[in-house]
Amino acid sequence: MQSNHNNTITLLGAGLVGSLLSIFLARRGFKVTIYERRPDMRNGGAGAGRSINLALSERGWRGLEKAGIAEEVKKIAIPMYGRMMHDTQGKLTYQPYGTAGQAIYSVSRSGLNMLLMDLAEKHGVQIHFDSRCQEVDLNANTLSVEINGQAIQAIQAEKIIGTDGAFSALRSAFQKSDRFDYQQFYIAHGYKELTIPPTVSGDFAMEEVNALHIWPRGHFMMIALPNPDKTFTCTLFFPFEGEPSFSSLKSDQQILGFFDQYFPDALRLMPDLLHEFKQNPSSSLVTVKCFPWAKGNVLLMGDAAHAIVPFYGQGMNCGFEDCREFDELLEKGLPMNELFEIFQKQRKPNADAIAELALRNFIEMRDLVADERFLLRKKIEARMNELFGEDWIPLYTMVTFRDDIPYSTALRKGQEHDRLFDRYMDTLGNIKNVTEKDIDQMAWQIMADVKTQNSQV
Repeated sequence: MQSNHNNTITLLGAGLVGSLLSIFLARRGFKVTIYERRPDMRNGGAGAGRSINLALSERGWRGLEKAGIAEEVKKIAIPMYGRMMHDTQGKLTYQPYGTAGQAIYSVSRSGLNMLLMDLAEKHGVQIHFDSRCQEVDLNANTLSVEINGQAIQAIQAEKIIGTDGAFSALRSAFQKSDRFDYQQFYIAHGYKELTIPPTVSGDFAMEEVNALHIWPRGHFMMIALPNPDKTFTCTLFFPFEGEPSFSSLKSDQQILGFFDQYFPDALRLMPDLLHEFKQNPSSSLVTVKCFPWAKGNVLLMGDAAHAIVPFYGQGMNCGFEDCREFDELLEKGLPMNELFEIFQKQRKPNADAIAELALRNFIEMRDLVADERFLLRKKIEARMNELFGEDWIPLYTMVTFRDDIPYSTALRKGQEHDRLFDRYMDTLGNIKNVTEKDIDQMAWQIMADVKTQNSQV
């Protein structure tokens, strides 16, 4: 049986969260070993060819900055300053995300993961690839790991942290233990990755590069994020069953007819659509909630503890925030099992909150962003933030551009905002002729109502 040295931590999973966490731990003087089930993607292993893009925002940057690696990541990230909505006629409507200069950043999942693994190894982290954890004994702190498809090895670990994703092997061991609450649920939609390649001259095929492009279509949608190689990574979020759905689009004619009806401007830019649509997998979207995350010297973190759907772009950012807050607890010098307990109590309410916010934002992205009344509300909220600063912070700003407001607080305040605006927007008549002066007057009136309500509480 292999044995780790004192002051060692064993991680399961060298994905985004595992790799970043290992850097934090190595910087604190821990000897870190990671067992990763996949081959090394830097050598063309599984995941190297995946082009799934992520949106890196303030909470994620804060974690990278604290780990001292933000500047390295900025080299592979592209800023997106707002949403560019495409209607079925190809008409474009732009909606900025925040105030001037605020942006979320498009980054390749595989590109970022490979960079983080490189940086982890530079900090002395050992990563064992092709090492699939088959079983964990929570009482003995031992791992049964199949290495390179060969015989299983028993590995003694001092402390174990599971950063092995939504289908975590470590969480599977938790599920077999007493008094462990677990819930997972899938939405009816899945996703498929597609590509808009560069033009013949090698430029981006869509002029607005620094934006997240959205084709909202009610019950489904497509998005596109820019890449440094001048491609756009498109993601179709689409029902598995029904009409239309992944199951209903079988022939070339059906696929092309669907895109010509709903995404005609994108179709003209996607010469490999048929091949990609038929070859790329239709992947599912799952939410995972569980508790406790800690048992003795064993801890779950990231998607292993709280997988969420991607519609707020916060899965990675939430995981990086896990790493940062864990490191802040390390600074206090607490015993590790006590630190694990504090960490899970601190993070669980916020993980639950962002899970709910992500599900709710799907409705906003696929449907409401094309609604005139919704867009007017966003304009009013943006103006209120300009006029009143900290007294009125829009929900999207709280989640995406602030790292000092917990997700749970953002959810609560967002619900308060919704109730207020639901009442106010219902009093409006025709909104087509609303002027900037009208928006200012509305902003002042709503804030007056807020102050009146607050004085009565």
